[in-house]
Amino acid sequence: MKEVAIVFWKFLMLGCVSFGGPAAHVGYFHQAFVERLKWLDEDSYANLLSLSQVLPGPGSSQLGFAIGLQRAGLLGGIAAFIGFTLPSFFILYLVAVFSLQASGDSLFAGVIHGLKLLAVVVVADACISMYKKFCSNKLAASIAAVTAITLLVVPSFLTQIAVLLLAAVIGLQWGEKKAQAASAQQGISWLPLGIFIALISLLPFVTQQSPLIKLFNDFYQSGSLVFGGGHVVLPLLQQLLGDSISTDRFLLGYASAQAIPGPMFSLASFLGAELFQQQPLLGAAIATLAIFLPGFLLVLALKNAWQSLLAKPAVQGGVWGINAAVVGLLISALYQPVFISAVVDVKTVALVIAGLLGLLVYRLPILFLVLAFAAAGALLHLQF
Repeated sequence: MKEVAIVFWKFLMLGCVSFGGPAAHVGYFHQAFVERLKWLDEDSYANLLSLSQVLPGPGSSQLGFAIGLQRAGLLGGIAAFIGFTLPSFFILYLVAVFSLQASGDSLFAGVIHGLKLLAVVVVADACISMYKKFCSNKLAASIAAVTAITLLVVPSFLTQIAVLLLAAVIGLQWGEKKAQAASAQQGISWLPLGIFIALISLLPFVTQQSPLIKLFNDFYQSGSLVFGGGHVVLPLLQQLLGDSISTDRFLLGYASAQAIPGPMFSLASFLGAELFQQQPLLGAAIATLAIFLPGFLLVLALKNAWQSLLAKPAVQGGVWGINAAVVGLLISALYQPVFISAVVDVKTVALVIAGLLGLLVYRLPILFLVLAFAAAGALLHLQF
């Protein structure tokens, strides 16, 4: 238990300072657990990182869970998740609860508008970086473009599932496949995989039994289908939640998740509190557990077998196709709801351009951009 407590404390400290999103979290983890604490060597860390990138779910949180799992078993994995997520969970819960009281204040409205504009910048940056990573040829670029067009014309959760499945089929046939050395065959852990499949298959049939079951199902389905990192959860959650939450409140949660340390998937903490206002803390806890659980179950199921699976060309091709489609999915989300809800005049266009310059060219720290956009939004609203 002492080792579990150490894991919890180390990840709690990281959860308080890990600004910058999933890519930055990977760097924080490497510095802490490979370079400083030496819990892992370079090869072991690279293996766990690759696993977290292949599976659906929150990549950096899955990596942290896997590090805790390797260090102190299942309790260590759980301790790593709780420690890393706890700060952002409470911050976003408090934002959800207290922002309603301040919603009529002009200064507060300006700060929120500024953070929404920052969300445009951050999502645009994610689109560009993911395009460079996953659209290396004409077929991948075409998959991304067709996905974006389809979702803009026919926006729905079922459309998203359909385009992801179609992209996987295209990838199976024509996707990039890299030769890999055969690795020793290791088995899948069937119990966590069975739990994952049972929940994703059966939960939709019992959502009418309780609002809490429906809440759990909505976030579990999102966590099960998010390939490509934290930003991709934005369009999936928006389609799943539909009219249950206003666009302004949804984007407030997303912008707030950008502004704080910790995992992007903690957006679920805000949304859970918002959707279950009679018991907001319970709603936040259920939504957060539900959105992270699928990824962790898949890590438990496949951590021993994933190298053998990735050596198979069919698996590589399917993952390649899904990754290309995810780029298109994120492009569609950049327009609706992010861009059209925040960019309303020439001044806001100018702020977005300035933010893109700061992030893409000068690589300014995300905390600096959060403060700058909050201040700029407040000044715009106080002036006009």
